[in-house]
Amino acid sequence: MSSDIPELEEIVTIAKEAGNAIMRVYEREDFGETEKADHSPLTQADMDANRIIIERLTALTPDIPALSEESKSVPYEVRSKWDRYWLIDPLDGTKEFIRRNGEFTVNIALIEGQNLVMGVVHAPAINLTVYAEKGGGAFQETMNSEPMSIKVRDRKEGEKLIVVASRSHRTPEIDQFLENLNSPYDCISVGSSLKLIMVANGSAHIYPRLGPTMEWDTAAAHCVVESAGGKVTKLDGSDLTYNKPDMLNPFFLATNGQSVAGVQLI
Repeated sequence: MSSDIPELEEIVTIAKEAGNAIMRVYEREDFGETEKADHSPLTQADMDANRIIIERLTALTPDIPALSEESKSVPYEVRSKWDRYWLIDPLDGTKEFIRRNGEFTVNIALIEGQNLVMGVVHAPAINLTVYAEKGGGAFQETMNSEPMSIKVRDRKEGEKLIVVASRSHRTPEIDQFLENLNSPYDCISVGSSLKLIMVANGSAHIYPRLGPTMEWDTAAAHCVVESAGGKVTKLDGSDLTYNKPDMLNPFFLATNGQSVAGVQLI
């Protein structure tokens, strides 16, 4: 890792600071809710968290550009020339935030070229922080615990397949995917990048995403999954990559890295 890259702990601190700002809004009756051009919701918490992250990263790494869901878009002609950059979703799971179910996260990733170098996911409402650095393993901590190493979960012979799916974006393709399974399964619905984290920490074997996501939705948690021994791939088995001309992700699977018996792609 280059000497001009900050320590992972510094990015964890920034994510937690953004999480504190989110929780201050979460405790209010009025979220300052508005609507984006694509009709998705936007709250004061999104904006407060975005401001904090951009300000802190700019001060910490002034030579590394930052790309956030809530910042002005950057043309591909510009970002294609970036050697490395921060990719941020300051509040992933705004719908879950509005529903007050706690399933929302702060996502901060460092990308070099099209490759993941560092990822931090912080879920402030449930006091969960998960983070990873390429080659350094993946770790999880809660408010009352020391950091612990996490690994994906092997599926034992005869064990039910644990599938995690989107709470707010359930699609007919997911229903068909589940119907095509040739083995017993349990399906858990969760919001935000916590679905990827459930694969990384062994709470689930597989997360099929057969609906739209953007690169900032997945990058930080993708880094954690891979560092925990898992895989995040397109449906054809090729790697999910970043800094594409179109930042919309293709459909993908996050798995424990094993070939998952009984899974038939649609």
